[in-house]
Amino acid sequence: MLELRLLCDNDISLVEAWLNKEHVKRWYEIPHLNITIDDWMSEIKQRGGEYRWLTHLIAVLQGRPIGLCQYYKCVDSDEDFGTLLLTGSYGIDYLIGEEAYLGKGLGKEMIALLVDKIFSFPDARRVTANIDKNNKASEKALLSCGFLLLDAERSRYVIQKANSVI
Repeated sequence: MLELRLLCDNDISLVEAWLNKEHVKRWYEIPHLNITIDDWMSEIKQRGGEYRWLTHLIAVLQGRPIGLCQYYKCVDSDEDFGTLLLTGSYGIDYLIGEEAYLGKGLGKEMIALLVDKIFSFPDARRVTANIDKNNKASEKALLSCGFLLLDAERSRYVIQKANSVI
């Protein structure tokens, strides 16, 4: 069973290795937004300071770290969320770093655990993810977790808590 735990300093080198693997880097290095792997690593390394508004979690399967995910309140980010109502919205990012665990439904399981965790917060009304339009595996995982496409141009997906407005 997949579990999520807080990222600790001992995880940093593993996460950096994951981010530099081709199957991850192709989605996390975003030239048209000037986002590099170094940017992601800066956020992780400064998670107790400038980026304390981000919560980084390690996905663990049978004691083995296999991936990374994070969540944050959208109001704390400078990201462009388009028409999404920011109050009560949380953003997520996620990856499976270990190739041997790709294509086994663990991305879907990670997303479901993340959404359950966020929806346990009293202020949470919706969760959003912005993915590359070509990342069909991520799209499939989001849709299978109940996310809906909110903005096709931005490839933004959202799931709302019962009785909440998108």
